[in-house]
Amino acid sequence: MTRSPLPRRSRVRRLLAAGTVVLLALLGPGLVPGSAAADPTPAIPAYYTVTSAATTNGGLAADLTQRGYDVLEGAMTNGVPILATAAEAQRLRQRGLTVRYAAPLHEPVPASFRAAADTYYGGYHTVAGHKAHNQQVATVHPDLVVLRTIGQSWLKTQGRGGHDIQALCITKIRTGDCAANTSGTKPKFTLMAQMHARELATGELAYMWIDYLVNNYGSNAEVTRLLDTTEMWVIPIANPDGVDIVSSNSTRPVSQRKNAHDNGCSGTGRGVDLNRNSSYKWDVRQGTKCSETYPGTSAASEPETQGIQNFLSSIYRDTKPTADFSAATTATTGTFLTLHSFSELNIYPYGWTNSLAPNNNDLRTIATAMAQSNRYDVVHGDGGLNYFAPGATDDWIYGTLGVPGYTIEVGPSSSSCSGFFPRYTCMPSFWNLNRPAFLTLANAATRPYPTGN
Repeated sequence: MTRSPLPRRSRVRRLLAAGTVVLLALLGPGLVPGSAAADPTPAIPAYYTVTSAATTNGGLAADLTQRGYDVLEGAMTNGVPILATAAEAQRLRQRGLTVRYAAPLHEPVPASFRAAADTYYGGYHTVAGHKAHNQQVATVHPDLVVLRTIGQSWLKTQGRGGHDIQALCITKIRTGDCAANTSGTKPKFTLMAQMHARELATGELAYMWIDYLVNNYGSNAEVTRLLDTTEMWVIPIANPDGVDIVSSNSTRPVSQRKNAHDNGCSGTGRGVDLNRNSSYKWDVRQGTKCSETYPGTSAASEPETQGIQNFLSSIYRDTKPTADFSAATTATTGTFLTLHSFSELNIYPYGWTNSLAPNNNDLRTIATAMAQSNRYDVVHGDGGLNYFAPGATDDWIYGTLGVPGYTIEVGPSSSSCSGFFPRYTCMPSFWNLNRPAFLTLANAATRPYPTGN
């Protein structure tokens, strides 16, 4: 999840410096982070770090973002991490900046590789693969699963193909369960993935989470208790048009972050950043039209954002006064998680400011419990990274409804398991680290604010 940089205080964190220590095993002899090695194939983006003798890294990051460069989340102790083509890197050098190639974007895939049906890049599922999976589990487990359409993608609204946005309700279904209203008696936990299309591991974790729940009811005591008492909602693909673009090359996925909204920009500059487009703290200054953090023409301008917000507003009760720093009540139920990658973080509200949210103690307690399993850092605000994310979904659900909203930045930051496009064989590691964190949030849905502080 790229965050738009603003000059702020810096704190040292145990973090991946994106583009600095990614994919170390694949760099080859002499290619170490910070080396002056030759740039890779011109047409394919790669990870770089950028430094300037004339300004701080924070100021440089802000400038690069305003110029439309893809500035990545990550500690800036070795420079500003970016994703860029060789031509873009050369233009920066011509401005007098120091630009060092750090690592390739893709993992090697054999030329003979042929993706299985509805998969790409070694096993990741396409949108079609997710939709088929959603329908399959709903058909096989009618006592546990309800499949709903909650919105449409931008292309679908234009009559140009596109997709419905789907959500699954997984629970032991009884009368009144899984309704698109707040009258149900069970608390809700929602896991949402692949809002940023290029963050491959997140959608796959949602796919695995669905299977884990439906396949363990009746045999795993914790899963059985949760499905008996809680509605477990899953939005596996929040940005299906973007994922179609990413998966259009089965061996070298396209680095599309935003949705597919035509805005006159070419390549991956097309679209709106859905994680800057919510109706809470939307900020026009987050990026220019072709930048990766472009927030759209107005708050909730995108059909994906509208569908997701309308759906979440329909199933969660509003327990928070309008004022930003008025606390949600102890009667609040429900939790929410959105998955991003790849900086090994458990992020809790607020992400638009360093000021503590009114329910800070309870919010942090849950995030700290999540960290017991995935061992990621627990942060809020700029997270010590000089970045804020106004208009993000996790802030929206807390700031408007009072529901605890969290982001997990999926790692880990090592070897071929780092970056936006890790090997598919990394998925078991991601799953084992984060499944207990998902369960922690699901268990917290009954009473997330026990102290009210």
